[in-house]
Amino acid sequence: MTTPDDSPSDAAITTLNERIAARTATIAVIGLGYVGLPTAVAYAEAGFTVVGVDSDAGRAESVGRGDSHVEDVSAGSVSAAVQSGRLRAVTDVAEAGRFDVADICVHTPLDVRHEPDLTAITLAAEALVPSLHAGQLVILTSTSYPGTTAEVVAPILARSGLDVGRELLLAFAPERIDPGNRDYTFRNTPKVVGGVTPASTDTAAALLGAIVDSVVRVGDATAAEMVKILENTFRMVNIGFANEMAMICRRLGIDVWEVIDAASTKPFGFMPFRPGPGLGGHCIPVDPSYLAWKMRNLNFKTRFIDLGNDINRGMPDYVVGRCADVLNELSLSVRRARILLIGVAYKPDVGDIRESPALEIAQRLIDLGADVVYADSHVARAVTDAGTALGSIELTAAEVERADLVVVATDHAGTDWAMVGASAKLILDTRGVTALRAATGWRTL
Repeated sequence: MTTPDDSPSDAAITTLNERIAARTATIAVIGLGYVGLPTAVAYAEAGFTVVGVDSDAGRAESVGRGDSHVEDVSAGSVSAAVQSGRLRAVTDVAEAGRFDVADICVHTPLDVRHEPDLTAITLAAEALVPSLHAGQLVILTSTSYPGTTAEVVAPILARSGLDVGRELLLAFAPERIDPGNRDYTFRNTPKVVGGVTPASTDTAAALLGAIVDSVVRVGDATAAEMVKILENTFRMVNIGFANEMAMICRRLGIDVWEVIDAASTKPFGFMPFRPGPGLGGHCIPVDPSYLAWKMRNLNFKTRFIDLGNDINRGMPDYVVGRCADVLNELSLSVRRARILLIGVAYKPDVGDIRESPALEIAQRLIDLGADVVYADSHVARAVTDAGTALGSIELTAAEVERADLVVVATDHAGTDWAMVGASAKLILDTRGVTALRAATGWRTL
């Protein structure tokens, strides 16, 4: 007769923990995008057998060939994982075979009303149900609002008939990937984890400890979800404040960059945040809205979040207005002006254009009749939300001289700023490039 201490489900979890410790566990990574691919490679490099699942057949085939579509993941590392037999890619969970762990790394965008779109998470969880059995661990890595793991994912997984948290372990461990950051990589960035039960937390922490240097446990999955939202909301609100300071400084005739740099010399009580043309990337423009939506449903108004969002979402319009202002100084209008955008990536030294404010600025200038071109060594082609296709031109002195206005939207490190400063008639600098401040036509936000 079995006792509660040696029930079949307890035995299955013990076996799972042993397989994780021995690195013999098989892991299914659901979603092979900016988060899923580096996660899959990290598991493979740690010695686990990994099956990547992505509904995009082209992406799955590319990974299967050993190619990488993510800048921070080298093709060599993907190829090595594939060649070693530790990584393969399929298009359906049903093709993954029997696995011990499922790590959900799918996209969590906002819908047209700026509310959470959990479609990819729910589809991933539903796809897992037929493959679930006692002694498995499911980790949600995709960022979402506090409560998603327990309130959305757990009920779906429970359709398997398993006791979620006891027979089937479930945890949340948010991604903390910063594209282009060479100092803090996947490996040396601490991983936060919280499970729906203590056993879920323990097993998830043991697994994640194999792929990162440090694991930080919190009380439960909801706390872990809140950690991720707090991190990005903190940044969003402070960037919004910096953007408002840029507007204030312009009204006062002060160089906002000089003010920030001087304030940054204070060794305590100040942390610099810098203004810009708007927010980009998946996390900072999106995650705070997840929390705001959640709290609205609880009749709580998130005033700081709402204000920060309002300011940041208004920055592309503000930049377009500044373009009109500075062109007027030369008796020019936006219509028929040739405007060169330097950079369309959302941040320096990457080719990521998700939520990029530069593309929104480009489209709005085009709508006003401007002849808009861009130069970005990291982004060969781009399409605006309105469907306008653009291609990068080479950033030469001739192209800079030809432009009526140069708008610095992304400050890639490899840009020849000395040439830009010497060749441009008029520059609107949204990034505070030090090398441009002495240029004759330099204008700030």
